[in-house]
Amino acid sequence: MSANRRFSKPRHVVVLDAPHVAYPPLTPDFQFEVELLLAVGRAGCNITFGRAVDYVWGDAVGVDLTRRDRQRDSRNKQPPWEVGKSFDGSAPCGNILPSTQVPQSWDSAAITLKVNRNERQRGDIGQMIWNVPEVVAQLSRQVALGADDLIYTGTLAGVGPVSPGVRLVAHIDGLPPLTVSITPMEA
Repeated sequence: MSANRRFSKPRHVVVLDAPHVAYPPLTPDFQFEVELLLAVGRAGCNITFGRAVDYVWGDAVGVDLTRRDRQRDSRNKQPPWEVGKSFDGSAPCGNILPSTQVPQSWDSAAITLKVNRNERQRGDIGQMIWNVPEVVAQLSRQVALGADDLIYTGTLAGVGPVSPGVRLVAHIDGLPPLTVSITPMEA
């Protein structure tokens, strides 16, 4: 993982199983990314690849909402990506299942996202650039992980724009789906 591709989101932007997220200010280019979400169960840093899954307590479907134009501006100017990635409601999160209740090991699982019933993202967790142990181990080298931290693991091809009135349905085999409707910008 290159450091310029990592960003953080404060806890208050996470919306747990919330049915609605408001379109954010400062963007005409608001986009979705379906992701596997990992709930960290215990603190650690410099975690080895072989022990990485021991630090994951649970799993969920997540959607990383992005002000893509602000992200592009940051990428071009080299400041942090937070202006594009971290804003109120930018991290919808489905119901978290304890990893012991998840039927697979994340070597392979279908992952999809529909926008108003039209499939926009489809792939397999096994196609991700970094697997779960690699994500946890590498991230723990960059920052100490805390119990209750959430890690969004990255997305696959097919990201795209959303607008008020759009309904997103994100799904990963073995996990409860996440449904989010985008509402008009709050005044």
